[in-house]
Amino acid sequence: MDKDVRAKGPGKCPRCGMRLEAGISDLLEFPVSLKTLPAPVRAGRKAALQFRVLDPKNSSPVRDFEVVHEKLFHLFLVDEDLQYFEHVHPEARPDGSFHLDTVLPRPGIYRMLCDFYPKGGTPQFVPKTLTTAGYSKPLRKPDLKPDLARKQAESLSVGLSLEPANPIAGQKTLMFFTVDPASGLEPLLGAWGHLLAVSDDRIDMIHEHPAIADGGPVIQFNVIFPREAAYRVWVQFQRAGKVNTVAFTVPVAQLK
Repeated sequence: MDKDVRAKGPGKCPRCGMRLEAGISDLLEFPVSLKTLPAPVRAGRKAALQFRVLDPKNSSPVRDFEVVHEKLFHLFLVDEDLQYFEHVHPEARPDGSFHLDTVLPRPGIYRMLCDFYPKGGTPQFVPKTLTTAGYSKPLRKPDLKPDLARKQAESLSVGLSLEPANPIAGQKTLMFFTVDPASGLEPLLGAWGHLLAVSDDRIDMIHEHPAIADGGPVIQFNVIFPREAAYRVWVQFQRAGKVNTVAFTVPVAQLK
């Protein structure tokens, strides 16, 4: 469910189709523990990641989750240079934990965003950090230059325009993605697209779905960038069974 969707009466979320819940649950943050095998993870080698969601009231494992966009758990994974991106779905186990087999391509610090919805709670977006074995270099900002140029993906190209043209921190930015060709465009995991925005210091991680989309060539996302920074923005669209992922860099300024 999209946490900003509200309605005056019963119904379904217009974005993801989930049943709307009456009232608003306590806005509790559900912590996530992360274990790896091996520990620590070695770059370039297969590793297993285990995520366990804990009840914030008693620290017991949470076992029941709502299905959101066709999955129980969405995981976004990026590297410290913001060049590597994965949107994957760890497998649920009977004990309530989630497991993912992966290979981190190179040594470094990786940031993850865990996206899930515990039953009786609220949608959760929990960041985690993982450092590969033997890596000790200081964390640094990547040198991200503004990049709004049209991108070519596997089965379509994607253009981007912004309103306002120069985004301001704390204010809504309308992001209009234009796909070509639009024929054969399909929902991806219950939405016409998925977006992840990450600040250049890797502190802010924002996952959004389209605010306006109808299967046509223009897909609108509404994003509030919280701080002045350069944001790496990945967006995913599906066409004719193929998932297309492209990335842009959006500079965000303070209001003056």
